[in-house]
Amino acid sequence: MSNSQTGPAVETPIGLPTDQNTTGRSFGEEEIALLSDVIRSGTLFSVSGTMVKSLEKRFAETLGVKYAYACASGTAAVHTAIAAINPEPGDEIITSPITDMGAIAPILYQGAIPVFADVDPETYNISAETIEPRLSRHTRAIIVTHLFGNPCDMHGIMKLAEKHGVPVIEDCAQSFLARFDGRLVGTFGKIAAFSLQQGKHITTGEGGLVTTNDDELARRLVLFINKGWGYGDPQPDHYFLALNYRMSELQGAVAVAQLPKLAGGVETRIRMADKLTQKLKSLKGIFTPKVGLKSAHSYWKYCLRVDRKEIPGGPVALARDLKDLGVNSVPRYIQKPAFMCEVFQKQRTFGNSRYPFTLARPEAVDYDPYRFPGAFAALEEILVLPWNERYTGEHVEYISASIYKSVEKARGMGR
Repeated sequence: MSNSQTGPAVETPIGLPTDQNTTGRSFGEEEIALLSDVIRSGTLFSVSGTMVKSLEKRFAETLGVKYAYACASGTAAVHTAIAAINPEPGDEIITSPITDMGAIAPILYQGAIPVFADVDPETYNISAETIEPRLSRHTRAIIVTHLFGNPCDMHGIMKLAEKHGVPVIEDCAQSFLARFDGRLVGTFGKIAAFSLQQGKHITTGEGGLVTTNDDELARRLVLFINKGWGYGDPQPDHYFLALNYRMSELQGAVAVAQLPKLAGGVETRIRMADKLTQKLKSLKGIFTPKVGLKSAHSYWKYCLRVDRKEIPGGPVALARDLKDLGVNSVPRYIQKPAFMCEVFQKQRTFGNSRYPFTLARPEAVDYDPYRFPGAFAALEEILVLPWNERYTGEHVEYISASIYKSVEKARGMGR
C-alpha cells in the first residue's frame, strides 16, 4: 500500500546496477569480437588502424556533423576544443562553476582565464542571463555545459554569442543525444566535446570525441590531437605546440561496438527517469529535475532538489539514509563551486609563477560568493541519484520507496 505521504513499502534491499561494472553497462560479445579483431591485426596505433577512423565517421553521422575526432579523454576533448580556437595568453573563457575540473583545467593550460558565470539554481546550467554580465572585450569563447544531460537554453546563449562575435564550445560529456528544440546538443556551437569515461552514456573506460562543422577548426582539432603533426600532408611538420591525445585502436573497437547501443540506452534512461518523476512528483520537499519545454533530457544522472526547510538535514541526511538502503546517492555533486578549489584560491599553476592568473583582470578572478547565488543555492539542495541504462521498473520502484522512507525518517528525526 502507498500514498503521497508515505509511499510504497521498502521490501528487502535489492542490488542496483552500477555503471562501475557490467551490471550497469551494456558490454557484450560485440565488444569482445572487435577487440579480438584488433589484437589479431597487431595494429593498436590509431593512425595506422581502422577502428578509430570508423568510430569518427560513425559518430559524425550520428550527430549529423561534418567532422568528429577521437581523443584520449573528455578532458582531452575540451582541451583540444580550446586549443582549436587558439586563445591569446590572458584571453577569457566563460564557463560554469558547477562542472568537472577536467572541463576547466584546459583553459588554464592554454594560458586563458576561466571566468565563471552563475547558474540557474533549479537547472544548474548557465544561461544567457548569467553569461552576459561576465562578457568583456577580453572574452574569447563561451563553454556551455549541459549538466547531467539537461540541455542549456541554447537559443538565448547562441543569440548572445553571435551578437558579441564569440564562439561557443559545447561540453556534452554528460549529454549524449540530449536535444534542445528538437536539435541534438553538440550541434549549436562551433565545437562540441564528449566524454567516453567509465560512467558516461557509452564508455571506453577513458576516451573523448570532438566535433565541428568548420573546416579550419577541424584542421586544428586533428592536428592538436596528433602533436601538431600533419599526417598525410605532402611535407608534414609540427606546426604548433600540441600534445599526443590520440585514442588507441583498443578503445576505438569498444566505442564502435558501443555506439549502436547508445540510442537504446538513452531511451531506457529517459523512460525510467519519467517513471521516477511520476512517483516522486507529489512528495513534499522533493523537486524532480526541471526540464525546459523545449528540452529533451538524456539523464546521465537523475538529480533531485531537496528543500532543507521541509526535510531536516537536507540532501546530506537523505543521502546517508539512502545509502543504508543500498542507494548510493551524492549530495552536492561537487563539494564547492570550482573557483573555491585551491588551484583558483591560491593560484597554483606552473611552479610559483601563478601564470596565467598574472594576466587576469581583477574582475575576472573576483570569486566573491555574492556573484554566484545560484551556484551556492544549487549545491546546498542538489542530490544526485545513480543512473544507467540497465535500470528496470523494479529498480525505479525500489529507489522511489527508499526515498519516501528516507524522507519520512528525516522528518521524524526533525520533530
